[in-house]
Amino acid sequence: MSSRRWIALVVAVILLVTGLGQLQGARGPVEIRSDQVGATPVSVYRLAGSLPPAPAVVVAHGFAGSRQLMEAYALTLAQAGYVVVSFDFLGHGRHPDPMRGDLTAVEGTTQLLMDQTAEVIAYARTVPGADGRIALLGHSMATDVLVRQALRERQVMPLVMLSMFSGAVTPEAPKRLLAVSGAWEGWLRAEAVKMLRQVDPAAEEGETVQAGDVVRRAVVAPGVEHVGILYSGTGMREARAWLNAAFDRTATGPVAQTGGWILLTLAGLVLLAWPLSGFLPAGKPPRSLAPGEFWLAALVPPVVALLIATSVKTTILPVLVADYLTLHLLIYGALTLISLRGLGYRVGRYDGAALAFLVIYGIAVFGGFLDTYVASFMPAGPRPLIIMAIALGAVPYMLGEARLLEAGNAPLGRRLAARGLFLGSLGLAVALDFERLMFLLFIVPVILLFFAIFGSMGGWVGRRTGSAGATGVALGLILAWALGVTFPMFASV
Repeated sequence: MSSRRWIALVVAVILLVTGLGQLQGARGPVEIRSDQVGATPVSVYRLAGSLPPAPAVVVAHGFAGSRQLMEAYALTLAQAGYVVVSFDFLGHGRHPDPMRGDLTAVEGTTQLLMDQTAEVIAYARTVPGADGRIALLGHSMATDVLVRQALRERQVMPLVMLSMFSGAVTPEAPKRLLAVSGAWEGWLRAEAVKMLRQVDPAAEEGETVQAGDVVRRAVVAPGVEHVGILYSGTGMREARAWLNAAFDRTATGPVAQTGGWILLTLAGLVLLAWPLSGFLPAGKPPRSLAPGEFWLAALVPPVVALLIATSVKTTILPVLVADYLTLHLLIYGALTLISLRGLGYRVGRYDGAALAFLVIYGIAVFGGFLDTYVASFMPAGPRPLIIMAIALGAVPYMLGEARLLEAGNAPLGRRLAARGLFLGSLGLAVALDFERLMFLLFIVPVILLFFAIFGSMGGWVGRRTGSAGATGVALGLILAWALGVTFPMFASV
């Protein structure tokens, strides 16, 4: 192994040790216990030891999220002495059951999520160390669910809403409401100000307003967007202060600003793959495509896949838009492979060591870290079957891409062009059938991260071994896994 790879290995280990150490340190003396409320998985966070009873805070994630995404707020509030109960909504995280009903109607899916929240609230009142008082904290999609449930409970519950949008807020209720918006969330910031101005027409961001027993506050978390707000120190401090004021407490403690340490650890994990790939058997790169051949094989699949896939409507898989995406990937990959074969290019050999390394490192090592500290990555309920179904499209797509890009040896311009064409075809599909395929827009960030992270790993392995077959199959399996565990399950009946 070259000296550069040894240096990268040392740097990666330093990043990993530092990041993981800080992430574990952020948990401090907090005990984290897993439990079930019916079929709903919950995590209970509380300080270790014998402590006076304290209010319980029920924490709910947003669309396509999970309990892990909310952990920074859970840890911060637990360190301040609160009992925190975080849970996975139907169809999300490790919940085995899909969402159901009409996604656009309050009487549909929203009502089911409210019923689920009510069960978790009842459970939170009985958790050891809880004194019966309840607060609610939610992000994005959860804010509307929690606001509506707080109104239905007919009890004064202090609410902390991150990236809030809800049509249920009135000048009279909820009574105690804090809205925290990211600085880059223009529309949601405006919604938070509207909530304030229901109480005081002259109110502005950063103010606390009161009319009788109605108290509202809207603040901005600087330098963050819709996901970054989940790691905002400003948001966590504001949440803690709001709950302290509501419950007449003065609790403090560390603020779990884990976002930077997560990024540092992720960087270490990605970097580590490069020196480790140097231990794989070296191989010759696949034969290069001429410019005309590359563009022929790259331009046909996005057009034909788009035309065919958008004309087929199925609802086999219990995951939003998974049927369409699987079919799109399958047609795209099959056409790429057929085009390459017609031009005289085969996928080539399948290096077993390269395939095993990428799959184990991508799913067990990298995915294991994500599942512990970032977001749910391990499948539950029917998700293993969903992963296998998506793999029927993802593996051919990644096989075609791996050979088109010569196992990572193609110039950067070709790599960017190939992936841009694929993402463009998904974008055009949404434009052609927005009502049915709008949720593809939520998948695009997942695919972009996949290309940036796992695409880099696959490129290092491919350039080392020359095996387009191994990198294609491995990346296809990882892509299917990432899509299968990330996107919410939904059943139309």
